[in-house]
Amino acid sequence: MFPLYDDNPVRRPSVVVWALIAVCVLAFLWQVSLGEQEGQYAIYALGMTPAVLFGDAELPRELQLVPAWVTPFTSMFLHGGWLHLGGNMLYLWIFGNNVEDSMSRPRFLVFYLLCGVAAALAQGLVNTSSEIPMVGASGAIAGVLGAYLLLHPRANVRVLVAIVFYIRMVNLPAGLVLGVWIVLQIVSGAATPTDQGGVAFWAHVGGFVAGMALVPLFKRREVPLLDRPHSRPWEVGPARRRSQLPNSGGFGGRWD
Repeated sequence: MFPLYDDNPVRRPSVVVWALIAVCVLAFLWQVSLGEQEGQYAIYALGMTPAVLFGDAELPRELQLVPAWVTPFTSMFLHGGWLHLGGNMLYLWIFGNNVEDSMSRPRFLVFYLLCGVAAALAQGLVNTSSEIPMVGASGAIAGVLGAYLLLHPRANVRVLVAIVFYIRMVNLPAGLVLGVWIVLQIVSGAATPTDQGGVAFWAHVGGFVAGMALVPLFKRREVPLLDRPHSRPWEVGPARRRSQLPNSGGFGGRWD
């Protein structure tokens, strides 16, 4: 299943979501401009390395650009490749606007950053002696997904379903899409050794749980949880562009 857009209208432009996307894209272009070796140095200097964060190791002096406690913040704006960046920004674009719409813009920014920090800590606590740097926005975005699940579980997400030669666009309830996603993260995290690079599954789980826990505290009082759907689920057919919806607005570290 590959999500394309949701059916949830928004009341105002998603300024913070687009600003976050812009910052992540600009940060990645800066990484690319450094070249391969210097780009790796940037990942070690600004990524979250559990052993460094928890005091079990220390970076070489030339890589100590920021204090270790700052790296859970800086790490969420770096990425390990174009696909890593693109996938994260797609999920942020699909689900972030409605979560931002449920809060004031400053509160949404704080919410996003707190989820990112919770995700980094969750991954770090799994193996505090790990010397593998973690970068990526998906821990923070997982918090957005957790919030979306509580706010709009019955909203419909238009997904591309491809099974061998069967390719269709289907409306699926957000509760199903996000429920399957988080279960896959837990199963994959349990099956993945903590001392190797790759996807930081426990960061996803930590961010998701943080998002579900924080959204009741951050949303506006009049915004309900478990909102009603805006279209019929399980509708099969060609994809509509989001603008047609009514009122819609490789590296060796860990990929978060």
